[in-house]
Amino acid sequence: MKIFITVFTFSLLLSFKVLSKPNVLFILIDDMGWMDLGCQGNKNLRTPNIDNLAKGGMRFTDAYAPAPVCSPTRAAIITGQSPARLQITNHLPHQDRFTPKDSKLLPAKMLNHLSLESETLAERLKKDAHYATAFIGKWHLYTGRDKKYNPLNQGFDINIGGCSYGGPPTFFDPYRIDFLPDRKEGEYLPNRLADEAIAFISEQNSKDKPFFVALWNYTVHWPMEAPDKLVEKYQKLPIKGYRDHRYAAMIEAMDIAIGKVLKSLDDLNITEETLVIFTSDNGPFGGVGDASPLRADKGHLYEGGIRVPLIVRWPGKVEAGAVEETPVILTDLHPTILSATGLDLNSTIPNDGHNLLPLLKGKEKLKNRAVYWHYPNFAFHRDNRLGSAIREGDHKLIHFYDTDSVELYNLKNDIGEKNDLSGKMPQLASRLKNKLKVWLQDSGAVMPTKR
Repeated sequence: MKIFITVFTFSLLLSFKVLSKPNVLFILIDDMGWMDLGCQGNKNLRTPNIDNLAKGGMRFTDAYAPAPVCSPTRAAIITGQSPARLQITNHLPHQDRFTPKDSKLLPAKMLNHLSLESETLAERLKKDAHYATAFIGKWHLYTGRDKKYNPLNQGFDINIGGCSYGGPPTFFDPYRIDFLPDRKEGEYLPNRLADEAIAFISEQNSKDKPFFVALWNYTVHWPMEAPDKLVEKYQKLPIKGYRDHRYAAMIEAMDIAIGKVLKSLDDLNITEETLVIFTSDNGPFGGVGDASPLRADKGHLYEGGIRVPLIVRWPGKVEAGAVEETPVILTDLHPTILSATGLDLNSTIPNDGHNLLPLLKGKEKLKNRAVYWHYPNFAFHRDNRLGSAIREGDHKLIHFYDTDSVELYNLKNDIGEKNDLSGKMPQLASRLKNKLKVWLQDSGAVMPTKR
């Protein structure tokens, strides 16, 4: 009887250990807009696998990228620090060639790589929680051929495709991407990355070792390329608002590839033990995508540039089918993942995210919380105005530096940011502008300069 009790107790402890250290699958899509999923209300696109993921977890309606472009968002997620604090505020490589000739301002200076001294999420999980870590896809946190800043030197055990590229030369093998050997001519990149993720997950599962997989896809970034059958399908369908049917085809191809990875969790019987996060790094490229009803698109501080889909699934911990309207920012995912895996924040390093685990578990709401942005650089399209922004509650204020002016919107009543309330609510505008100023100072934000 004593032996039975001992064995039973040991089994319970072992089970508790496994459950206290969930696997983590972090899926980041590139340049996918807030409305590019069926579960977000899009009736033109087919995304059944992601829609099912949302049914099994919590979907956030007001989730934000830390920046309206890719590199600063990625740096913020992996470090838990804002782009302003990191001084990585634009897509890499940052060059003044994007500055319009008639601009009164020069963009803020910034770093061209994520420092190796930065403590990443992968480093914490590997060192302090003994996770197997894999980076698969788009890194884009250094420039040129200086490969020492690749994921292998930032806490990842393997790196497949993570280099300085912002977009692939092509989505079909041969890819010509660093850290991604060619495999089969004509193979589609999202499918290849899905296969690599499944292989890593299967290997670690056979070892009974918890894993952290950052599946950060290159899709749906330019160039617009998808399998022929899907391209032909969307050529024949009316796609309201979309400027390029290939973009719609890429969205469905992405969904198919992600579906394969999610199915592998079911096949391995580890869905219950795996925290899955699905999101995008910024709004859609306006040349092909459609962010409506949001205003603007990638590279802008309006909602179309920064509001993104976010789905979190963790069976037994996060309520299935839940919809959460609390504003959150992807920087929050860093402390959230640490907390879910039993780790505390490093108290010696400034942290700009909030732990969302109590919110995900339905135990606590985020109260009196503001989220911030600093985009003092010109995007590749040169159409944006340099500025910073704050959202507190339903209100969002944007401070534009070229005219030292502000715009204020009530996003609950005006999601398309059509009605500027700064003249009607000057006291609120002044308070939010001052609060934004304090945050910028505390973050050590670098500002634009006069030409």
